Amino acid sequence: MAPRRSASPAPKTGVPAGTDLDAGTVTTENPGSEGRAGDPLMVMSVDKAFRVLHAFDSSRPSMSLTQVAAAVGMDKSAAQRFTYTLEKLGYLRKDPVTKRFELTVRSLDIAHHYLHSNAMLQRAMPYLMHLSKTTEETINLTMMDGTEIVFVSRFMSRHVLNTDVIVGTRMPAYCTAPGIAILSRLPAAEAAELVDRMDLKPYTPTTTWKRDELLAKIAQSAVNGYATAFEEFYHGDLSVAAAITGSGGVPVGALNIAVSRARFTPEEMEERFAPLVVAAAGSVSQR
Repeated sequence: MAPRRSASPAPKTGVPAGTDLDAGTVTTENPGSEGRAGDPLMVMSVDKAFRVLHAFDSSRPSMSLTQVAAAVGMDKSAAQRFTYTLEKLGYLRKDPVTKRFELTVRSLDIAHHYLHSNAMLQRAMPYLMHLSKTTEETINLTMMDGTEIVFVSRFMSRHVLNTDVIVGTRMPAYCTAPGIAILSRLPAAEAAELVDRMDLKPYTPTTTWKRDELLAKIAQSAVNGYATAFEEFYHGDLSVAAAITGSGGVPVGALNIAVSRARFTPEEMEERFAPLVVAAAGSVSQR
């Protein structure tokens, strides 16, 4: 990061002591930082650095300096310092001809360390591999983050429909079997509070998205011990999932099997695979 101006007195801006003005940490144009600037322990320059990295995605694989500044909500001078620092650290690459920035392979380092240090994933791996070999279907391990599920491990079958779903992919929890399975293991009031925070809408004609119907589905899944989602997010996708619980019975993730509607009816899929995911999730769960 750019060095602090140590020789000049602190400006009278009302900004908490220790705020790095040179790093472009005081802005009013970016709504993502609302509520964070008032936290005395929050290092806003770190927050901004991660937001620069998160600004790159499939719709913006590369950006000019001006585009980075606009995407993150900072002035061009601050964007230049952040992109320069991230380039020097190896997380961004700047094309010498076009002057556009893009992520480098080093951006995978944090994910790599996470995948190799997560205890639940390490416990689950033998069961995921066993299910993949014995069923020859797609096996996923997901975790909840806010109101979404995140894929943390995925074994694809030769029958896979959605090749764009990879580790790190996020989906709305309410219209996925893993999301419903996790919600079903929460106290009813907590699950309802999460549902109220979700942007409920139909992705397909069979999406369960109306609040009362969704809460009823969550409750029924709690009784069943597993959850299903039949073409609720993707057409042709049938999924069954069971929650993985940690100490105290708190849901920490979910294991699911996904198959093609072209090969199974929903009834066949549920009857054949629900017992397998329940058994596997139970084996991974802490007692």
